[in-house]
Amino acid sequence: MDLFSRKIVGWAMRDHMQVELAASALTMAIQQQHPEVGLIHHSDRGVQYASYDYRAALAAAGIVGSMSRKADCYDNAPMESFFHTLKTELVHYRQYKTRAEAQRDIFAFIEGFYNRTRLHSAIGYIAPIEMELKAA
Repeated sequence: MDLFSRKIVGWAMRDHMQVELAASALTMAIQQQHPEVGLIHHSDRGVQYASYDYRAALAAAGIVGSMSRKADCYDNAPMESFFHTLKTELVHYRQYKTRAEAQRDIFAFIEGFYNRTRLHSAIGYIAPIEMELKAA
């Protein structure tokens, strides 16, 4: 999530929580946003984010990694809020037969609704794409 616009800029789905999953989302975010050197990337303390490969990918892109202190959930609150929204506005109302079906539905939610239409109080009740356009 880009905290300025509240846009979800990178995401991925797998049947595991390993480095490859986080690295796929990071790669998507870098390719879509082309961040400037010095961008701060915040994550929780998950082993996938602390791994050598993940930290190397951040460094290669000129991104500074930041992790919460142990038992400090506040830094990651915007992402926790997003996951709550995804679950309560979409996933809890669906019965997915396949991972591919879930992935298509979640893609449509993120790219078609959340980033383009859903209003966010943190950015003045506008959609993330609108916030990006205002800043351009």
